[in-house]
Amino acid sequence: MKATPLIAFILVITVYSCEKVVIDPGLRPLSGSPTGPGSTTMTDTVKTPPPTQDSVPTPPYPQHTVDSNKNANNGNPNSAPSSSCPLTPIYGDTIIFTQPTSGPDYIFNPVNNPGAGKYFSWPVGMSLNQNTGAIDLTTSQTGMKYAIGFVKAGTTDTCMSTLIIGGASYYDSVYVLADNDSTASPYFEANPYLPNICAGGGCTFDVNGAAAAQKVIVNKVTGVIDLQHTLQPSGLAGLLGGAFGLLPQSGSSIVVPIYYKLNDASNNAMEMIYVQIAYYDSESQISSGVLGGVLNTLNSLLSGNPIVTGTNPRPPLLIIVRRH
Repeated sequence: MKATPLIAFILVITVYSCEKVVIDPGLRPLSGSPTGPGSTTMTDTVKTPPPTQDSVPTPPYPQHTVDSNKNANNGNPNSAPSSSCPLTPIYGDTIIFTQPTSGPDYIFNPVNNPGAGKYFSWPVGMSLNQNTGAIDLTTSQTGMKYAIGFVKAGTTDTCMSTLIIGGASYYDSVYVLADNDSTASPYFEANPYLPNICAGGGCTFDVNGAAAAQKVIVNKVTGVIDLQHTLQPSGLAGLLGGAFGLLPQSGSSIVVPIYYKLNDASNNAMEMIYVQIAYYDSESQISSGVLGGVLNTLNSLLSGNPIVTGTNPRPPLLIIVRRH
């Protein structure tokens, strides 16, 4: 039977849409900047993180950190570093912000000089010079809390401090559309309990339309992602399908960049976050591994322990579920 023009058009759109998504049972297949289907390469507006400053690999997160008097603090990155450790990396504040720049990257240096040694940071995402402790904020993942360690040359002792790079992020969570749970709101400065800094205006999200180009609907003022219309646009746009195509496949995921500027101490510097969005027909189809990872990350954040040291906490994973 010969296909009508309308049916043929729908078939073409469906095939095209399927090429945009990635079916991955484990999800979070990404390490560093995502590539491949459903992702967007960074532009010159926000630069791609540079290669490691030297050949020294980042070691596993230390189980025990010690100060200069050899007092163990059990490696808790959320406890204040021991004041008796003169080698603790210090950056002058507990939170720092990137700044607008039209030329070289914006670099933030430590205010102390503990001497020869190596700097390390956890989790991945901070562009840290291991020799000097300088942080390239232009290419670092913002909106995260990091642990920074310094190991003096000739020793194995690690002096630790924590540092927040201001910016926006999204909660790892499951959103059930049948329960009217259809929007994903950002939080700021690695603190889910901080009042929304964009409530009074002055912020801009999806600045260059990169998310909209992938049919992910982001409120330009608040940064709230409309998951319902991302999955299924309203009106005539719905005839072409949403971010997951005309016929969404359960288990599909896409990765989108959201470029934004905030009304905070960053002075509206351009920043960017990748967000991974997954779709399932029903909640029961989400594997226990994926669901457990989402819950662990969310519980860690809400309990005040947003540093994830064993895995990459980015991109945030937002799971859209049509029904229970």
